[in-house]
Amino acid sequence: MAPDRQRKIPDRDDPIAQFVRERRRANGLTQRQLAELAGVGTRFVSELERGKPTIRVGTVNAVLRVFGKCLGVVDRPRPTDMG
Repeated sequence: MAPDRQRKIPDRDDPIAQFVRERRRANGLTQRQLAELAGVGTRFVSELERGKPTIRVGTVNAVLRVFGKCLGVVDRPRPTDMG
């Protein structure tokens, strides 16, 4: 199966998932409370914290904005074996 057709598997270790989950808990918020503050659905917060792949960048930013953050472009380490 081509890589772009492979099933997308949630990644609880995803840095955004970890950040949102840890900050929500540190602030004593439930997923519902965070969703209300961000203006998104509780289901989205749950999926985000589980690392479900998403292309809804604007919605991710709405959640991160609650904590004074936003998505940005960062350098990613390149594999040493490019062959």
